[in-house]
Amino acid sequence: MATSPTRSGRVVAVLAFAGIAASLTQTMITPLIAQLPAIFDTSLSNTAWIVTATLLAGAVAVPIAGRLGDLFGKRRMLLISTVPLILGGVLCAIAPSVEVMIAGRALQGAGTGLVPLGIAMLRDTVPREKLSSAIATVSATLGVGGAIGLPVAAAVIEFADWRTLFWGSAVVTVLAALALRLVLPAVPAAAAGQRFDAPGAIGLAIGLISLILAISQGSSWGWTSGATLGLFGVAAVVVVAWGFWETRTRDPLIDLRTAVRPRVLFTNIASIFVGFGMYASMLVLPQVLQLPTSTGFGLGQSVLAAGLWMAPAGLMMLVLSPVGGRLTDRRGPKFTLALGSAVIALGYGVALLGMGSVWGILATSLVVNSGVALAYGAMPALIMGSVPLSETAAANGFNTLMRSLGTTVGAAIVGVVLAQMTLESGPGPAMPTEAGFRVVLVIGAGIAVLATAVACCIPASKRGVDGGVALTDVASTDAVPVLSSR
Repeated sequence: MATSPTRSGRVVAVLAFAGIAASLTQTMITPLIAQLPAIFDTSLSNTAWIVTATLLAGAVAVPIAGRLGDLFGKRRMLLISTVPLILGGVLCAIAPSVEVMIAGRALQGAGTGLVPLGIAMLRDTVPREKLSSAIATVSATLGVGGAIGLPVAAAVIEFADWRTLFWGSAVVTVLAALALRLVLPAVPAAAAGQRFDAPGAIGLAIGLISLILAISQGSSWGWTSGATLGLFGVAAVVVVAWGFWETRTRDPLIDLRTAVRPRVLFTNIASIFVGFGMYASMLVLPQVLQLPTSTGFGLGQSVLAAGLWMAPAGLMMLVLSPVGGRLTDRRGPKFTLALGSAVIALGYGVALLGMGSVWGILATSLVVNSGVALAYGAMPALIMGSVPLSETAAANGFNTLMRSLGTTVGAAIVGVVLAQMTLESGPGPAMPTEAGFRVVLVIGAGIAVLATAVACCIPASKRGVDGGVALTDVASTDAVPVLSSR
């Protein structure tokens, strides 16, 4: 049975707060990126590893943390996930060199499994009639954290020491850990007694690191360089071997038989496209806001002003999350995902028309993030309604990984397009052209349309009704009761 309505409300609120704390750590570095070479007296290529390390650590940690949550309890793993976030924040705050900063950001990346674990925990603790809205609310924290993080980080950088950012993130995460400890009920581990698939975890880590390194560094190393092609080759070989192992081991890290079910498979494919579609706008809009007006299309905003113009879009995700939850309950998560993807495509259409003004950028970000809110709330609902209870956290973590791969591929493609379409700006670095930004917007719209098409191909559930997530699913034979108290 689920927890009482009052307690389940507290659980949702605490998980949402923890999600905001985690997403804050991921986005607050953005306004600081341009200053990092000067801060650490090193090259831009060296400081790029500060971002890459976070990406790599998160990609590896998310699916592993999810599986550990199924094996040893999601509450326990949620608390453990706060530890690297806190330690990473402290390490970055005291970092005397770029190497220490990279290590700190890698630790913070290792804590990013907190959000998908929190979403999976909802299936154990929230009444069925409130589950869709709860999932949408916690999913929206990804946008809310970004909405808060960008302007706050810009303000701190402009008016205080940048190290305050990381001390602040550590304190917020400590508060989140305390709240999780006090409020979350103890729920039996759904996959207790199964073994942890260490070879599968190692294989997945090697494959993901090789793939993401090749994608993220390909533009600087050269797409035909030996390092890039070698990493792609390693990724291909290791992923094939990993898949072979996962289908033959008794307790796999990720059950590929479940992952290839059409309902799960198409949701994960759509997640890649949605991640791409969301991130393309995040790369374009802030740049257009901050480029000088002398370019003919830049809007000349400061870093702080640009963050404030983008903030309402993130808050829109929180406002729309209960709407998306109700829509999922009425029409099903498949409909909500398809609608959200279509709204993202519409947002890119708004961008092509309104890129020349701050109000046009604001309208674009509001529309795009409205679509993201609907889509991000629907994807976990689809996944968790289609897998056994013993695989909830692992499957949700894998879905989060698919979204991250979409953003990584999106960042690489956007980077290539903008690098090929630049204009000279005197002694400073070359800047992307307006045509380059418009090409990216067209690509983003096309990817969002693809996401919509894939979402429409998701088959109906076996129950014949594409409804919301159940606390137990007919596919599961190992559902466990939910405790009403610790």
